[in-house]
Amino acid sequence: MPSSSTPKPYSEPEIQARQIQARQIEEIDALFEQAGLKRNLRGQAAGVTHRMRFERAARQELTPPAPVARVAPNGVAWLAVPAWEKLDREKLGQEKSGQEKTGWLWHGFSTRRGGLSRAYCADGAPGELNLGFTAGDDRETVRQNRRLFVEAVSGDAAAPLVTLKQIHSNLVLLANSAEASREELQNQESNTGIPSGCSSPMGSKTGALSKNSSSWERKGGVPGDGSLPLGLKGDGLMTDEPGLLLGIQTADCIPVLVADRKRRAVAAFHAGWRGTVQRIVESGIGRMRLQFGSRPEDLVAAIGPGIGPCCYSVGEEVLSEFESQFAYARELFCEVYDSDPVRTRYPMLFLTQRAPGHSPIGPSLHLNLAEANRRQLLAAGLKPRSIHLVGGCTSCQPELFFSHRGSQGHAGRMMSLIGIRPDTARR
Repeated sequence: MPSSSTPKPYSEPEIQARQIQARQIEEIDALFEQAGLKRNLRGQAAGVTHRMRFERAARQELTPPAPVARVAPNGVAWLAVPAWEKLDREKLGQEKSGQEKTGWLWHGFSTRRGGLSRAYCADGAPGELNLGFTAGDDRETVRQNRRLFVEAVSGDAAAPLVTLKQIHSNLVLLANSAEASREELQNQESNTGIPSGCSSPMGSKTGALSKNSSSWERKGGVPGDGSLPLGLKGDGLMTDEPGLLLGIQTADCIPVLVADRKRRAVAAFHAGWRGTVQRIVESGIGRMRLQFGSRPEDLVAAIGPGIGPCCYSVGEEVLSEFESQFAYARELFCEVYDSDPVRTRYPMLFLTQRAPGHSPIGPSLHLNLAEANRRQLLAAGLKPRSIHLVGGCTSCQPELFFSHRGSQGHAGRMMSLIGIRPDTARR
């Protein structure tokens, strides 16, 4: 006779019900894991769930080293990508002399050193290279600064510079100067304020806007400074026309320059966090493939100086936006603890009587915006060795860069340039 303690076997309906319940729990666990949450597995009341933790780091561990600037004969300090120059010399078999050093490619990232502006520097300090028409600076001074920087990069202060009104989008515009020579372009801008040869965001070479186009927005013209503001809004420029310099302005956002070594085409992108979420760089590479027939394996890219993960604290809403777009989003964020030396040496001075979790002292969520754009370049098909990081943090290296966040909004603008030398034939 069986003992009374022997468990009663489950009936077939009960077995099926338990199997269904187990599958439902597995589905819920999968949803929890996708959301970064964990279910209590101890058999006790679950209570409140918590988000999975990010990697933690001190601010000093995340600060990128400041790049070494070169100084042009006109006194402008700017940054170049040494790997690009080396590649050009090896590819074209050029000697290390004169203008041949840069091969067919113009490129450069500005710093705040070497200009004429006095709006953002201390009394008695040397002038600075503000390249944006900000409210606090004189427009004529900015024009002179732009000529200085264009001369430093290209060797010709009168080289046409194409810029645009940046709106934190994923719009990429085509710049085209086939209708006019450099002098004619400058004269047209001086006379009408309307640059020619620039297409709409979805335009092509055959659809370039002329100076008489009624759809052109007549604003942003800067007569006589050699720049050609598109008037249209966007955050990316591309061209395969020699002699044009494409310019992107930044003061914390990430500038990305791209060059096609085979088809001699170039592009420049302005990537803030909003533009990055909208995949400005990834979609821009796609535009280059459609417009110029570029192949990812032929492209090289440079990620210029911007605000680093050491200083770029963001809110949960930014994390949410990235998680909605990228499977690897959480790898771009980390928790950074305040590493103030006084707080580190005297922690008892900063204790509070608030309940745990309610004190303002603690880690903040930081975003690595440069890495986010590097991931987009990889997703677009570029090889890791073809992507170069210039380095530097605009916020914690104020002696070298302008920073909108680091100066609470009172800052000049830097510029990143790329172009094709006019005296180099395309392949």
